[in-house]
Amino acid sequence: MQNTSTDRAWLAAIVGSSDDAIISKTLDGIVTSWNRGATRIFGYLPEEIIGQPILRLIPLELRDEEVEILSKLKRGERVEHFETVRLTKDGRLVDISLTISPVHGETGDLIGASKIARDITEQKKAEKTRQLLLNELNHRVKNMLASVQGIVQGTLRNTSDPAQFVDSFSGRIQSLARVHSLLSMSTWYGADLRELIRDQIMRGPVDESRLTAWGPTVHLEPQMALHIALMLHELGTNSLKYGALSAPAGWITVSWTVVDAVLNLQWVERGGPPAKAPAKRGFGSTLVEQSAKTVGGKALVVWESEGVTWQITLPLPGPEAKIAASRGSDWLDTTVQAKAGARSPATPRKLSGRRLLVIEDEPLVALDLIACIEDADGVVVGPAGSEKHALQLIETETVDAALLDANLHGKPVDRIAAALTGRNIPFVFVSGHNRDGLPAPFAKMPLVGKPFTHAQIVDTVGNLLQRDGNVTPLKL
Repeated sequence: MQNTSTDRAWLAAIVGSSDDAIISKTLDGIVTSWNRGATRIFGYLPEEIIGQPILRLIPLELRDEEVEILSKLKRGERVEHFETVRLTKDGRLVDISLTISPVHGETGDLIGASKIARDITEQKKAEKTRQLLLNELNHRVKNMLASVQGIVQGTLRNTSDPAQFVDSFSGRIQSLARVHSLLSMSTWYGADLRELIRDQIMRGPVDESRLTAWGPTVHLEPQMALHIALMLHELGTNSLKYGALSAPAGWITVSWTVVDAVLNLQWVERGGPPAKAPAKRGFGSTLVEQSAKTVGGKALVVWESEGVTWQITLPLPGPEAKIAASRGSDWLDTTVQAKAGARSPATPRKLSGRRLLVIEDEPLVALDLIACIEDADGVVVGPAGSEKHALQLIETETVDAALLDANLHGKPVDRIAAALTGRNIPFVFVSGHNRDGLPAPFAKMPLVGKPFTHAQIVDTVGNLLQRDGNVTPLKL
């Protein structure tokens, strides 16, 4: 049987060596003991804090917690694993888990409290990171599904034959799959432009002398890589089907430069059939132009008798654009796709004459929203693929309502939502996020999840706008 002094020595050793803060205090909240773990977590030495109020550790806005804790202790209750925030000596806030027990004297009277505080800051950070990753994964997956849906709708609108639809749709999906594989190899760090051109264009038995490409090394962030991959696929497909690569002597040159963080990419076709502007714009050309516009750039096409030339300019994000003064190699290409034709059945016309602002950074999704609005006899304003462009349109355009993605290029849209509200423009979130991923002040706004149907968009916007034929102002 151990004696009392030995017990106390063991207890003192345990308390002294613990990484957790073990603190005792009086019922008035005055600190009476302080171990090494408490110094590690809160920064105070024992001589600095013993005899001082425990309130030193509690932020002003949380001091009501101490009143509640003392009330429980005086009733003889134990506080188990209470998660809260406390203040360190240097003013930092730390997340902690508290266990507080009443301390009784030799006569059984309540004389104070023993407090064990465990630093759970890293645990909380990990939980927040995990939630952010889950939200981002959810957003990306739903964005991808919505993009696939946009490909289906766009291909269907421009393809009259089922076999042609299968070829066109399959080619576009394979293009997306290839760029995702390329990004996965870099753990979504990004892709090199030269590798992207090689990956998207080099598909098929075409003599390598028919396609040359050169330019400096350019590292593209993932979203930009996806946009450019779709553009390259459409340009290569059109060339193989109708342009230079459809003729034995045809050839293509792809070149690019970077000036002031702007990528200037030129696609030149020569030696094919005489080039002329089509009577009807196809989905591919529209997709190229919209993809460039979404990221704040532009894509211009020049039709000349000797061939077609595309001039594409795309702003590169400063920190992510890594450019070296090296030259590229020559290589070759081919892809397979099909011709476009008919339109899909129209959505019931419920938005007649309404001016709807589309704010969406995924070009395929934006095109699908545009088609949805136009099929319902609405008028499209935009689309805007960036915060700057969206705010400009809100300020300068007459808008009845807006369709707003909850995340533009990885950034929240609080300012856009506030600007819409400030001008009394009702809006609907169209997003891959759940409500917990929406800007907090606007989390109760109407939400259409991605992927969506045209009927969902038209019905939601129609319900938002329609009240006896008049626009219904949105009230927060």
